[in-house]
Amino acid sequence: MTRQYQIQKITGKPDWNKIEKAPIDQKLWLPCEQISAYAQLAYDDSRLYVRLHAEEPTIRAENTGMLDQPCQDSCLEFFFCPSAGDLRYFNIEFSPSGCMYLGFGRSIEEHSRLLVTGAEALFGARTRRTDGGWEVGYRVTAEFVRRFFPEFELRRGLRLRGNFYKCGDATVQPHYLAWNPVTSETPAFHRPEDFGEIVLG
Repeated sequence: MTRQYQIQKITGKPDWNKIEKAPIDQKLWLPCEQISAYAQLAYDDSRLYVRLHAEEPTIRAENTGMLDQPCQDSCLEFFFCPSAGDLRYFNIEFSPSGCMYLGFGRSIEEHSRLLVTGAEALFGARTRRTDGGWEVGYRVTAEFVRRFFPEFELRRGLRLRGNFYKCGDATVQPHYLAWNPVTSETPAFHRPEDFGEIVLG
């Protein structure tokens, strides 16, 4: 099964109350009864806007350093391939403390962590706690993507491939959730073959 999510084009700031949610509801590898999550995307001519939201009773947010691993904490992740026929993807991961992992490659074996000067300003990430969990919002500019894919443009009809994930390797209740099903028998998110379709409407 391959899921599809259509992104709404906007003018001005996103009104998340009016934007469709992509449920991160595929529970993988471990039982996960108390944790849920969803993703929302929007775009304009120059930016892709991302909002990821999680409901979880016990949040881990210990990693804060530039080289720390947010996936050990409560973590929300967005992986996407910007170009059709190209397996290279970005993975953007955040913990509730704002610890960020930005990666690029075609698999876990052929993959690099990117350290971008001024990443905070470039992505404009904001995390916040909610009554039942936490969320993160940020933007991915077309200008940034063009550093790796020079022909990239945010335009109606563009089809990206990607997945949204919720995980927590060292949380009280370790868990792995995805939007599009993952076919690996063991925990593995770096699988472009398991990405769903994200269409710019």
